[in-house]
Amino acid sequence: MSDAASKLIEQAARLVEAAKQAGADASDAVVVRARSTSVSVRLGKVEGTESSESDEFSLRVFVGKRVASVAANSGADPKQLAERAVAMAKVSPEDPYEALADPSLHVKAPRDLDLFDATELNSQRLTEDALAMEAAALDVAGITNSGGAGASFGLGGLVLVTSNGFSGAYQASRFGRSVSAIAGEGTRMERDYDFSSRLHFADLEVPEVIGRSAGERAVRRLNARQVATGPVNVILDPRIARGMASHLAGAINGASVARKTSFLRDKMGQQILKSGLNVTDNPLRVRGSSSRPFDGEGIEGQPLMMVEDGVLQHWTLSGSTARELGLQGNGRGVRSGSVVSPASTNFAIEPGEFTPEELIKQMGTGFYVTEVFGQGVNMVTGEYSRGASGFWIENGELAYPVSEVTIAGRLQDMFLNMTPASDIDRNFGMTSPTLAIEGMTLAGS
Repeated sequence: MSDAASKLIEQAARLVEAAKQAGADASDAVVVRARSTSVSVRLGKVEGTESSESDEFSLRVFVGKRVASVAANSGADPKQLAERAVAMAKVSPEDPYEALADPSLHVKAPRDLDLFDATELNSQRLTEDALAMEAAALDVAGITNSGGAGASFGLGGLVLVTSNGFSGAYQASRFGRSVSAIAGEGTRMERDYDFSSRLHFADLEVPEVIGRSAGERAVRRLNARQVATGPVNVILDPRIARGMASHLAGAINGASVARKTSFLRDKMGQQILKSGLNVTDNPLRVRGSSSRPFDGEGIEGQPLMMVEDGVLQHWTLSGSTARELGLQGNGRGVRSGSVVSPASTNFAIEPGEFTPEELIKQMGTGFYVTEVFGQGVNMVTGEYSRGASGFWIENGELAYPVSEVTIAGRLQDMFLNMTPASDIDRNFGMTSPTLAIEGMTLAGS
C-alpha cells in the first residue's frame, strides 16, 4: 500500500473514531480519490489542457435505524464533522434497509488485480499523441476536416474504513486516446470516431491506428441512403451491442427491481434470452476495466452467471437493496460519496459460435447498425425506438450506407431474438460481441 493510501486510511479512521465519540452506533468513512490530465487538439493546434485533483471525504453515521451523511475535504475537523452528522441522523426518518455489511462478509485480504499503472504522461506527450491521431485521420482519402482529438491519463481510488472492522484501499489508472474525423462537404458531410481506453498505458492502441480507423469509418458513411419502412432483421456493431448489454444490466439492477422500474422485475428464474446464451459479471478480472478487489461495503464480489442458458439467475445487489428485496447481497455495492447503490462490474454478453461475417451472410438481407441516437428507451415498459445509421445488407454482404432511419421493438422480444457473434472485446466494463436481432421494425422512406 502506498504512503498516500495509508495516510488517507488514517484520516478516514479518525472520522470513524470521531463518529463513535459523538454518539454514533456505527459509521463508515469513504475517500474517493481522482486525478486527471487531458489535452485536446484540432487542426494541428492545442485547444485545451485540463488537470484536476481531488480527495472527497464522506462520513456516514447510524443512530439506531436512522442514518445521515456529510461530505468534506481533507482539511475538515473530524470532531465537528462527526457531531454534525450525528445531529442530522437523530432527526432523520428511520431507514429499515441501510446498515453496515456484516463483518463476516468483509474481505480479509483484497486481491491485487493489476489495476494501476504508475506511468505519468506530461502535457507534451499527450499533445504529441493527439496530434498524431488527428494527422493520421486527415491523411485518409476523403477526409475533409477534423472534429478534434484528445489524449488523457488519470487515476481513481477508493478508501473505505468502517466502525465494525474493515479497512482497505485500492486505486486504478486510466489512459485514453480519441479522435473524430469528418468526410465529405456541405450537406453531405459525415462524421465518425475511434478511441482506445485502457488501465495500462502499454495496452493502448497506437495513435496512428486510431486516427486511420476514425478516418476510414467516416469515409465509409458517405452517400448514405434511406430505405423503405417495414420489418427488418438487424445486426448491431459491437459499439451498439455494448449499449444493449447496458440495457440488460440496468434491467436486472436490484435498485430498479425494488423501485419496480424494470421491465424484467418479475422474470427471475425465467427465460429472458435464447437458450444457450450466457451473461456474466466478474469484478475480479485481472486488468478488467470495472474490476474492484472489494465493493463499497468491503465485500469481495464473486464472478456470477447473471443469465445462464437464457434463464435469469441473479439481480445486481448491494446490501441495502438485498435487504429491501429479502435477499442476500452479492458484493455489487458502489459508493457515490456516502450512498451505496448496486452496479455491475465487468458485465458481458458472452460470445456465440459464428463470426460477424457469418452472421451477416446468414442474414442475407437486413440492416447493420453502427450508430444509434436519441433517448427512446423506456426501461419500465421495454419499449425501444432510436434513430440509427449503418449499412444495408444485401446478398449476405454490406452493400451501401444508410442514415436517417429509426429502428424499434420491445427489449423483451429483442433479447429473446438475439444471437451473439464470436468477437467479444473484454477491454470494456460493459461489453458484448456483435449481435444479430430478428424481428425489429424500421421506419425510413
